[in-house]
Amino acid sequence: MPDLAVPLIEWYRRNARDLPWRRPGFGAWGVLVSEFMLQQTQVSRVIPRLDAWLARWPTPTELANDAPAEAVREWANLGYPRRALWLHRAAVEIRDLHGGVVPSDVGALLSLTGIGDYTARAVAVFAYGDRHPVVDTNTRRVLARAIGGQAQPGPPARSDLAAMEALLPEDRTDAAIVNAATMELGATVCTARTPRCDACPIAHACAWRAAGYPATADTRRKQARYDGSDRQARGAALRALRDAAASGIRSDELLDAWPDALQRDRAITSLADDGLIELVDGMARLPR
Repeated sequence: MPDLAVPLIEWYRRNARDLPWRRPGFGAWGVLVSEFMLQQTQVSRVIPRLDAWLARWPTPTELANDAPAEAVREWANLGYPRRALWLHRAAVEIRDLHGGVVPSDVGALLSLTGIGDYTARAVAVFAYGDRHPVVDTNTRRVLARAIGGQAQPGPPARSDLAAMEALLPEDRTDAAIVNAATMELGATVCTARTPRCDACPIAHACAWRAAGYPATADTRRKQARYDGSDRQARGAALRALRDAAASGIRSDELLDAWPDALQRDRAITSLADDGLIELVDGMARLPR
């Protein structure tokens, strides 16, 4: 395998975007919150919400001491609002089990609510400087092309971590930069639809380029259309409750104008099942 670390590091130092979580002193809590928010969400949408969140709850203990309803409300329109509840529960666990300090150990991070392999490793690497492979969607695309010679990655697999591990230098600082650089390359240059191979620092060693850019199928699961979906109905219900008084809205009046009554009821029931709303005495409200 060619040594890709040096060109990736040099490219990243010249071209990395100035993002809040990359700045010195941002802290492990800020990194953890940013990773929750960035899941399937564009950076431009995350930054203002991240700033507001950390201004309100600069430590996990301060979030843990507040009501879950406030986390859901502050999440606003980021989407996938269960992440707000998971982040609140993780903050409670950090307060109660880790003295209010985000743990650095990958195993301890994995034990927190809502944290999987990627987030645990990202916090350990980018907040604490440990040496681990960190693999997100953008990383997997770079690996698929540069190493595997495929246009698109297959479904996530444990082998992705081994492939990334093989690229990492032994030095922990350099390894963290290579992790970040590979993600950045996938986000800004080696993009899914219009890769800019002329701007790629590892084009000379890319297996996909050397093979003549073969068009391999994208086998990842596609997200369902949002318009007209249950997700849209759920989002509308949460928006109404975020704007309502703490007592909530009568259940039979929540989304009473929604065009599909069955979908409306299904959305409300699923929100309650997920713990995002409470149905009490004929009222719907955010969780207390």
